Amino acid sequence: MTIGTVTNSKAKPVNIGEAVQKARDAFNRGVTRPIEWRRKQLQSLMRMYEENKSAMVEALKKDLRRCKAEAELLEIDYLTNDLLSVLHHLDEYTKPVLPRKGIVNALDEVIIYNEPYGVTLIIGAWNYPLQLLLLPAAGAIAAGNAVVLKPSELAVACTTFIAETLPKYLDNDAIIVIEGGPQETTELLKQKFDYIFYTGGTNVGKIVYEAATKHLTPVTLELGGKSPVYIDNSADLVITVKRVLWGKFINGGQTCIAPDYVLCSKEVQDKFVEEAKKVIKEWYGEDPQKSPDFARIINSRHFSRLQALVDASKDKVVVGGNYDAYDRYIAPTVMANVLPSDKVMEDEIFGPILPIVPVENAYEAIKFINEREKPLVLYVFTSNDDVHESFVNNTSSGGMCTNDTMMHMGVDTLPFGGIGNSGLGAYHGKATFDTFTHKKSCLKKSFFPIAEKLASKRYPPYTEGNVKFISTVMRKRFAPSLKFLPYILAFALGAGVSYGVCYWQKVASDDL
Repeated sequence: MTIGTVTNSKAKPVNIGEAVQKARDAFNRGVTRPIEWRRKQLQSLMRMYEENKSAMVEALKKDLRRCKAEAELLEIDYLTNDLLSVLHHLDEYTKPVLPRKGIVNALDEVIIYNEPYGVTLIIGAWNYPLQLLLLPAAGAIAAGNAVVLKPSELAVACTTFIAETLPKYLDNDAIIVIEGGPQETTELLKQKFDYIFYTGGTNVGKIVYEAATKHLTPVTLELGGKSPVYIDNSADLVITVKRVLWGKFINGGQTCIAPDYVLCSKEVQDKFVEEAKKVIKEWYGEDPQKSPDFARIINSRHFSRLQALVDASKDKVVVGGNYDAYDRYIAPTVMANVLPSDKVMEDEIFGPILPIVPVENAYEAIKFINEREKPLVLYVFTSNDDVHESFVNNTSSGGMCTNDTMMHMGVDTLPFGGIGNSGLGAYHGKATFDTFTHKKSCLKKSFFPIAEKLASKRYPPYTEGNVKFISTVMRKRFAPSLKFLPYILAFALGAGVSYGVCYWQKVASDDL
C-alpha cells in the first residue's frame, strides 16, 4: 500500500497550486457550506454510482482482474450503502449539538457547531481504488469541505474512470481530481490544506504526516501492518478455515485488513492445513489460476516482492506456492511451521500468502503480538469467552474481530482506523463525517440583569466573600445515579399490587 512509481501517461497536466487555490476560493465564497449544496453533490455522486456500475466493474477488472462479485460487494455496493446512510442522516449530522449545562450556565446557551475544516486533500490507494478514495470524499462533502482527490496512479483504469467521470457529476470548482504519480503527490503535499486524509503504507504515511506538520494540518492516516490471527482448539475449525481464507484471498490478498499470519498450536495447524486444501479446491478448483474468482497482483514490482517471499520459504509451503510472472499470478498459498525470523514475517505481506507460526497457548500468542508493532486489526477464533477477554485486555490494535475476518468493516457504527504504525484517526459511518468536521464550541451569554448581578462577583476587588461565592457556584455537583430506578419502581409497583390484592381479599372476606 505505497505510492508507486508508475504514472498514467494519459493524465492531463495541471497546475497544482492553481487547482488547490481554485478549491480554496470556492470554499471561501461559501459554496460548500449550504446543506442543500452538500445534499445535491451527494445525490449526484449516488447517480454516478448507479449510472456507471458496469464501467466501475470493468475498471476494477482491468487493474486487478477483480471478479464482478468482489467488485460489486467490496467497492460499489459498499460505497452505495455508505452514501445512502450519509444522505439519510445528513440533517442529523450537521445540526448543532446542545451539550449538558452546569448551574453556572443555566441562563446561557452552550452549543457545539459542526464546522467544515476547509480544503481537504484525500489520497487514495490502489488496492481498493474506488472505495478508499470516494468513501472519505463523501464524508468530506457532507461535512461542507472543498475536496482535492488524488487517486493512485497504480490503478490506471480506475484513476482514468474517476478523472473522466467525477467532473461530469460534481461541482468542478469545489471538488477537483489531480492525476499523476509521486511527483504530483509531492507537489500536492507542499500546498497548504486544512485536512489531509491518506490511505496507504506506513512509510509514505510518515512522509505525509511530516509534510502536514509544516502547516499544522490535522491528518487521518489509514495504514496497514501485519494483522494476526489467533486460533485455539475450542474454535469450530471448518468454519474458521473458511472465514480466515476468505479474508486472506479476496482481492488476491491485497487488503489492508487481510489476515497476515496465523498463531496456533501445532495440533490446530495440522488440522487447519488439511481443511485449507479442501476449501481452496472447493472455491477455486484444481487449478486456481484458471478460476474467474481469483484476482491478480497489481503490477510486476509487487509480484516480484511476493515471489521472493515464496522462494525464501519454499520448504515451508504446504498449500500452493506456484506463480506465473506473465499473468502476475501468485497461487493461494499456506506456509506451516514458520519461524518469527523468516522473511515472510518481516513486513506486511499484502498478497495471497498465509504463514502459520506455531505457539503453545494464548499467553504465548499475546506475547508474540505485543513484541511487534500494533496491528490494524486483531482476529481471534475461540469459543472461550475468557480467551476473547484476554486478548481484549492485553493487546492493542486498531480494531478487533472475533470468530470472523473482515466483517467488522460492514458495521458502520464501528469507527475504523489504526493505532501506532497502523494508522491515526478513524472513519466509516458517522465517524467519517466527524473526521472532516471541526467541533466549534460556543458559549452564548445573555444580558439578563440577574445573570450579570451574579457574574459581577468575579470582578475586582476580589473580596473573600466573592471568591467563596464563585467557588461554591462553580463546584461540580452530580445527581445520584438513576440506573437502579427502574428496579426500585418495579419493586414498588409489585409491592403495591401485592398490598392491593391482599386488601381487596380482606374486604371481600369481611363482606362475606
